[in-house]
Amino acid sequence: LESDVPMARLVEGDVGCGKTVIAFALLYCAFENGCQSAMMAPTEVLAHQHYLEAKRLLEPLGVRVRRLTGAVKGAERRETLAALQSGEADVVIGTHALIVESVQYKNLGVIVTDEQHRFGVRQRTALERKGRLAPHVLVMSATPIPRTMALVLYGDLDISIVDELPPGRKEVKTRIVPEAKRAGMYGFLLEAVKRGQQAYVVCPLVEESEMMDAASASETVQQMRKAMPGVRIELMHGRMKSEEKERVLGAFAAHEADILVSTTVIEVGVNVPNATVMVVEDAERFGLAQLHQLRGRGGRGDQQSWCFLMADPSERMRTMASTSD
Repeated sequence: LESDVPMARLVEGDVGCGKTVIAFALLYCAFENGCQSAMMAPTEVLAHQHYLEAKRLLEPLGVRVRRLTGAVKGAERRETLAALQSGEADVVIGTHALIVESVQYKNLGVIVTDEQHRFGVRQRTALERKGRLAPHVLVMSATPIPRTMALVLYGDLDISIVDELPPGRKEVKTRIVPEAKRAGMYGFLLEAVKRGQQAYVVCPLVEESEMMDAASASETVQQMRKAMPGVRIELMHGRMKSEEKERVLGAFAAHEADILVSTTVIEVGVNVPNATVMVVEDAERFGLAQLHQLRGRGGRGDQQSWCFLMADPSERMRTMASTSD
């Protein structure tokens, strides 16, 4: 940032290594130098989480943080747009709502794109053009790609790699669980909940479909409520309105729910350190990178975390269970 050339850099680091903290340091640096900064996340769930975290860390330092997503409407939206244009807002965090034409910045100096692989080059460029001068750009991704491919996709970027996890993190233990052992896995979940821990259960579909025999989220919730009476189980999926998603995720983060049954909307970035178990239903239906992202929702605190892949043993599943790299 101190050189006279605009930064264009990809930070690649594994799930949970602390990329967000690097980003927040950058937003603060822009603030100290009298510039605005924008951080773009691929989903409303993730943008909202970054927004709350940025408020917690940066507002005590005098930074004025705003959010802008599709869900921000009416008066709040008008106020935020005015604050960005006049310079009353220092940091804005949002989804691709940040790049629509109606959004004008006073002096945008730093842009951060989180989970880079979810955005196209055009979306990135549209945000970069919002700055009067060429802004510094940081893009972050946890999806590991070979360096040769990185140069093709991000040839305009320098690459920094974060190759270690925060101290005290334990590796998430991964196990393959065939259908016959489901009851035992439910028993394990129950024990974890009794110890005050939380769990995610991820399903490939929202509702039962005749075409595919995959476990659906709504059916899984019913099944689990029967198997574990007294456990607080919430459901979340992509078809819900964003306010509803935020309510459910907020309740889970505040430990008002023990188990969150969800579709892959929680794949990227969701951070609940008390959640120590991740169950993936029909694990065969997910790609390895997706499974690795999902597994990374666990292991964010100092307790031992587990990931259970509901599937019959296969070469792919064994690969997943034997490596965390």
